[in-house]
Amino acid sequence: MIALAREARGYSQADLADLSGVSRPSITRLEQGDLHLNDGFIKNMTDVLKFSDSLYSLDAEPLPPAIYRRRENVPAKLMNKVDAMINVYTLGIGRLLRGIQFDKLVVPSFPTTPTEGANRAAMLTRRVWNLKDGVITNLTSVLEEKGFITLPVDFETERIDSRGVLIDDKYPVIFYNKKLLGDRLRFTLAYELGHIIMHTRNPLTRFDDSKEANEFAAEFLMPKKEITKDLDEKLDLDRLAELKSKWLVSMHALLYRAEDLNVITENQKRYVINRFNHLKIRRREPKELDVPIERGQLLRDLITKYRSKQKMNIKEIADFFYMKEEEFLATFS
Repeated sequence: MIALAREARGYSQADLADLSGVSRPSITRLEQGDLHLNDGFIKNMTDVLKFSDSLYSLDAEPLPPAIYRRRENVPAKLMNKVDAMINVYTLGIGRLLRGIQFDKLVVPSFPTTPTEGANRAAMLTRRVWNLKDGVITNLTSVLEEKGFITLPVDFETERIDSRGVLIDDKYPVIFYNKKLLGDRLRFTLAYELGHIIMHTRNPLTRFDDSKEANEFAAEFLMPKKEITKDLDEKLDLDRLAELKSKWLVSMHALLYRAEDLNVITENQKRYVINRFNHLKIRRREPKELDVPIERGQLLRDLITKYRSKQKMNIKEIADFFYMKEEEFLATFS
């Protein structure tokens, strides 16, 4: 837990040694379980790390390695920090969900095979969830209705979008970058939904996780049966802008969907992308077309309910999540 807390703060062992006054060799041996330090040295380190003391008494396994939705070239040190922080969040959220016996639904599982891919998984998910054809107007509300928790997180970079986890093999949580715009957020949530449904409990059936998650998200948000009515070979910027307002996904997502469905050719797609570049809207589409940002309420409601039932003050509920009060409020309020 000392190692987890250190990585969550982005500190190397040398950093923690400098800040705490505990020697680096001692920290190394402590984290390896080869040394027991006296309480004074431990307090020096935990004062620097600024987590609740309750964290260090845990005997918990870290989450297994996972694929993040992210761009390339994210520094390894930052990835380790994000990974460790999500582990800390997961410990607290899992403790809460077990405490309130939160069993809202059985998360569907549709593993892919060489003949039955991500598109089928997306169609089956919409079917078992009784979603109407066409546009999903508020994806976050749909996910929360089905028991999925979503939490915006400060990843300290725009290059990391999200990570989805399944706590105790039954509690789905999607951590996503709080800086995401509305259209990218919706696609990111659908992407992580696909990961959880297709891959999390089926590690031996994986083929190309990221590719399949993208395919799932595209079919889930823009079903082939419906979207093809809106697409044709004359897909220009004006038409993409119009469709963005309807389908609530980015113009880029619509363009790639049109290519995947063989409505346009790769050359046509490249031409439109060149137009994006010329108008400098490839990374940031026009603000007047922004999709509303969907923010979830489920986790906050569950925390409020549990805190009220247990008659906890703010310090006690923060300690329950292994945090100090200020950080708890910044994360979960």
